[in-house]
Amino acid sequence: MTLPVHWVESLAGLRRGDEVVVEGDEAHHAVAVRRMRAGEGVALTDGRGHRVTGVVTETGRRRLVVAAHEVETVPEPTPAFTVVQAVPKGDRGELAVEVLTEIGVARIVPWAASRSVAVWRGERAAKSLARWRATAREAAKQSRRAWFSEVTEPMTTDDVTSLLAGAGLGVVLHETASRPLASLEVPATGSVVVVVGPEGGLTDEEVSRLAGAGGHGVRLGPEVLRTSTAGVAAVAALLARTPRWG
Repeated sequence: MTLPVHWVESLAGLRRGDEVVVEGDEAHHAVAVRRMRAGEGVALTDGRGHRVTGVVTETGRRRLVVAAHEVETVPEPTPAFTVVQAVPKGDRGELAVEVLTEIGVARIVPWAASRSVAVWRGERAAKSLARWRATAREAAKQSRRAWFSEVTEPMTTDDVTSLLAGAGLGVVLHETASRPLASLEVPATGSVVVVVGPEGGLTDEEVSRLAGAGGHGVRLGPEVLRTSTAGVAAVAALLARTPRWG
């Protein structure tokens, strides 16, 4: 049976036989929602490559103590994928974050593209970003990832061009592009940045600026995918051509 996974702030330096104390919301979820009790198995991760499997030795209202039986350090996956996701309307952003996290994206960047319908400002921006980050954490635990996806602060187009300029491979999904995604050579290591536009598509100026920063304009096929699914499809297609999925 697959063990439930819970997050702790740090597992660095932990050794077999050590005890790990889980507190706060994670412990409350384990004890009050999952009803974990002493003697049950559990998996822990800090989302930065450290993973522990062990047995619960003590529970409290917002406290869980675990005896470490196995300790593992997982290398960071490479190539590392960053997805620049234009902010969509409704809950489609959270859907994109959830599935991008499940397939192993390292970083998700909210982007205020020119034609983005949803606008993040002030309190709304803080709440939306918090939801994206919570979604990423829960999806990482569900998919048993040792390295969690980072959801960054929202970026401008200037920021995105800088990301593309520093990438080993930059990909810009664009419905009028003629080059197929499959024509790109995917690096075995380093970084890959995939830019996903909004519901209304990219402007000519954005396409020009992203291309000038090294982004290869490509299309996935004859169909036009929603902004919440295009990034997932593109990353999966690229991952299948790397050692990670090879």
